[in-house]
Parts: sequence; structure tokens; C-alpha cells
Amino acid sequence: MEVLIENIVIYSTVGLLFLMIVWFYLRKMRRNSQIVEEKIKLAKEEGLHEPVSLHPVVDPNSCIQTGACITACPEKDILGIRSGQATTINASQCVGHGACFHACPTHAISLFIGTEKRGVDLPHVNEFFETNVPGIYIAGEIGGMGLIRNAVEQGKQAVENLSKTIDKEVEADCDLLIVGAGPAGISATLTAKKLKLSTITLEQDSLGGTVYTFPRAKIVMTSPMDLPLYGKVKLFETSKSELLDLWNDVLTKNEISIKERQKVESITRVNGHFETITNTGDVYRSRKVLLSIGRRGTPRKLGVTGEESIKVAYRLLEPENILNKKIVVVGGGDSAVEAALLLKDQNEVCLSYRKDVFSRLKPKNRQKIESAIQANELKVLFNSKLTKIESGQVHINVGGENTELENDLVYVFAGGELPVQFLEKAGIRITRKFGEAVLKH
Repeated sequence: MEVLIENIVIYSTVGLLFLMIVWFYLRKMRRNSQIVEEKIKLAKEEGLHEPVSLHPVVDPNSCIQTGACITACPEKDILGIRSGQATTINASQCVGHGACFHACPTHAISLFIGTEKRGVDLPHVNEFFETNVPGIYIAGEIGGMGLIRNAVEQGKQAVENLSKTIDKEVEADCDLLIVGAGPAGISATLTAKKLKLSTITLEQDSLGGTVYTFPRAKIVMTSPMDLPLYGKVKLFETSKSELLDLWNDVLTKNEISIKERQKVESITRVNGHFETITNTGDVYRSRKVLLSIGRRGTPRKLGVTGEESIKVAYRLLEPENILNKKIVVVGGGDSAVEAALLLKDQNEVCLSYRKDVFSRLKPKNRQKIESAIQANELKVLFNSKLTKIESGQVHINVGGENTELENDLVYVFAGGELPVQFLEKAGIRITRKFGEAVLKH
């Protein structure tokens, strides 16, 4: 009898402890779910909940709430657990690196482009990265994959695919012409070298493409990648300069040169090959073409008087060398805010933004700009619009009232436009994607 009572006490105690553990666990889950709900509510209020590019979509039927996707994401508060399922919070902050996609143990995450409300213009490509124009391929940012690691992988795969159908009997200067020397273009160039393809790579600006236009201190890599002719690159929180040094090193060691300052004006098919004409008047004949240009295309301009002045720039290259200037930065996105923050310590900076609040800023940038405003380290003019640029001043309309500011430099970060006209001129079809999966298991 005593043994029975003792067993009852033991089992009851164990059962009670188990129930307490379950209760505390459910209570914690409920509390975390409420926190995520509050974050989603705030994200919607600040315009951060609606994705603008590649983003994760969770299948609730497959999610087992391990939290692996949240841990893998190098960004902050992109994903969270709500009501027992993973969900997006600040979807517009997602950079499309796919870490969550690879980390999910049950393959519950797919990467989508666009939403039912917001369409994204993308060129038509098949599973081999070939466009509707036979012989012209696309890889990287312009195809929807903006993250460096993904762009590098696409550049590699595209060249591997096109190399299988090159007709050496077609008269041309080279097997492959690569347009753009960003992450996808560099990877494609290295892959072509590995496959012994004769290749010419053109870049309208400088080596690195879009990456080169980042401010020097900007972090541009958060995950490892496999670089052709080099191997695994395990770099985390890598700066622009470090990444460019790596690319320069591997290109130099493999005796590869990039033709810089060569902007492609047109691509046409002639007698079985492609003729590519640049802004310098050079003509290149190739058997295949790979486009690895950025989505920004040409920087979007303001269209105001005086914008052609040499004091106006659309990228910030060496902020540490700009001293004691009166600067106006135009824009309210991450690029504009980061530029203003980099310039404020050694200059008098005014940030002009057309809306009444910042939207779609990365959390760290939001915290930094708010701290800078409170400390009076720079001036921010909301509801403002630059209307005229002169040699020693600028005219700005703020809330309907015109004002003038002394000024030495103007930096414009108003985004860029997809080079639709250029692509369509080459015969490439552009489609608008409304919430379509581009990467799924």
C-alpha cells in the first residue's frame, strides 16, 4: 500500500511538473506571439509590411515552428512566430538572401517575387536563364536575385548552361559577351574562363557594378559564397572595399580584364551572331550574350533646373574625403539615410524627403537617423521637394513654402528605373510578376 501511495505521489509530482512546464511554454509562446503581432501592426503603420522584392512566404501546413528561419536571417525582424507558425513581419526589409529558405528543416518556405497588390517588372527567362530571344541570357539583380551570393550562383549557372549550345562555326569575335561587371557578371566571367570560352566583359561604370556605388562603410555581404576559380568565400559582414579587393585579386590571378566605361547602347542579331554597340562606338560580335546589369539602370533624376551641375551626384564614393561642405541629400530610403549619416560628422548636412515620415528603412538605419536628429547632428526636411539648384544655393519647397539654403553639394538617391526600353529594344519580353514563386523546394 505504501509503495502504491509512493508511486502515486511520484507520478503526480512528475505529472504536475510536466503540466507546469507545458503551461510556462504555452505562456511564453503566447507572449512571443503577442510581441510579433505588435511588430506586425507597427510594420503596417510604418509601411514596412508589404514586400517590395524577393521575400519569403511560409506554408502554414508545413511549418513546425523550429525558429531556424529566424535564427538564419541576418536581417532583423523579417520573420517571427505568430500563433504557432512562422510569418513575415517587416517584409519590405527582406533582401532576398534566401538564408531562411535553406534553413527550414521542413521546406516550408518559398521565395516569391511581387505580391497580389504590388507587381514587379522582370524580364522573361526560362530555367536555363535564357530569355525569349535565343542566345541572350540574364542573371543577377535584373532577373530578381539581388543578393550577392545568389547573383554569383546565377552567373555561374547561366554560363554553364549557355556553354553547351555555342556554335563555334558562327563567325564572331568571341563566344560570349557579358554586359555588367557586378557580382553575377564577375562570376560569369570567371566561369567562362574556367570553361575556356573566349569572353569580353563590358561595364558601363567600374568593376563591381552596383556594389561599387555603395558608400565605403556599407556592409554588402552577410553569407558565404562559392566563387568560380577561387572556391568557398566565407566572409561575413564584409565591406565593399574588401569584396572589391577579393574580386580584383581573383581576376588578376586569372589574367582577366574588364572593359570599363563601356555602356551598351544596343544588341542586335546579325547572321547568327550578336552585334553589341557601346556608347564609345565600339562594336562587339559574339555568339552568346549574358546580361548581368542592375535593376536600377540609370539613376532616377529629379528633373529640376540646375540638375546638370557638376555639384550634383547620384552616388557617394569617398565620404571621408568630403570636408566642411554644406550638403543636401535627397531621398528617404536606406541609401539616402546612410549617405547622410556618413557625411554628417564632417559636414553640414540637410536631408530632404518628399514624405512626412521615413518608411522602409532598415531598423539599424532608423535608429541611427533618429538619434542623429535628436542630437541635432543633421537637419531633416520632411514634406520637401528640391525645385532648383544653383552654384551656391538650392531652392526647396517645404510643406508648400519655398525656402533657400546655402549649398556646396547635392546627392540624389531617388532610386533607378529598370532599363525596360533597352531590354525591349533587344527583343526581350518584360512581364509583371504578382506574387509568383521563384525559388521553392
